[in-house]
Amino acid sequence: MALIVLEGARFFAYHGYYEEERILGNEFILDIIASVDISQAAETDELYEGEEEDEKKPVTVNYETIFLLCQTEMRKPAKLLEALAERIAGRLEDYFDNLDGLVVRLRKLHPPVGGRADSAWVATARGDLDLSYLSLVNKLAKQ
Repeated sequence: MALIVLEGARFFAYHGYYEEERILGNEFILDIIASVDISQAAETDELYEGEEEDEKKPVTVNYETIFLLCQTEMRKPAKLLEALAERIAGRLEDYFDNLDGLVVRLRKLHPPVGGRADSAWVATARGDLDLSYLSLVNKLAKQ
């Protein structure tokens, strides 16, 4: 198992509980963590198996495809971050047959809370995930 991560995908969109948020829009940041068996992709150095276009089957999770699927969902307004994060998670699960687990973290920058706040965020997790990799990655990044 391995983690494939798309971090800091930025979108301007029209989500929010209050009408002003849905009119003015805001900036959102998405982080996606996908748990996937990458052994075949690592061995073949290919995204897909199969020769013919209609026979091609993904052997890993393509982060470009993750971005495009998220972009599609971000274009559909939602009142609550919770609903949007779950919708994105469901869209990714429906598309990728080879996901073992998934985390979707959705941040709204500068939320309207009556004072200064950098962001508000919601995260949802599905499936089987071993996130212990992340603590190791963070340690290595700080060295």
